[in-house]
Amino acid sequence: MSEPSTEADRLEAERRRDAAERERESVELTRRRREEHSLQAEATRVEAEKVRVEAEAAREAREDARQELETARRDREALRQIAEEARSAAEDARHATISAVAATAEALNRNLAQMQFLESARETLRTLQPKPDED
Repeated sequence: MSEPSTEADRLEAERRRDAAERERESVELTRRRREEHSLQAEATRVEAEKVRVEAEAAREAREDARQELETARRDREALRQIAEEARSAAEDARHATISAVAATAEALNRNLAQMQFLESARETLRTLQPKPDED
């Protein structure tokens, strides 16, 4: 009678061994899946870090471009201001030139009038002075 019990124990042990093997395989499969998920998660994290670094580089490039545009805008504004000042100075110089030409014309007219007066006075003196052959 010990034999059937031994055979039943053996079959039970075999069944338990098979169940343990299936459980071990299931645990191993779960472990492999977790490791695969962990590797995928790490790869995704690395890829996300690369994207973050690229996004940061793009942000810095945009900021640099914005600063360059702002500098260019300020330069254009400074040039516009300088051009306006130059235009105003040129206008002032034009008015000064016109005034100088008018003053020169007035001086020349005065000099001409004075010379004409002196010439007329000389002519008058000559006519008033006795001529040497009339003595």
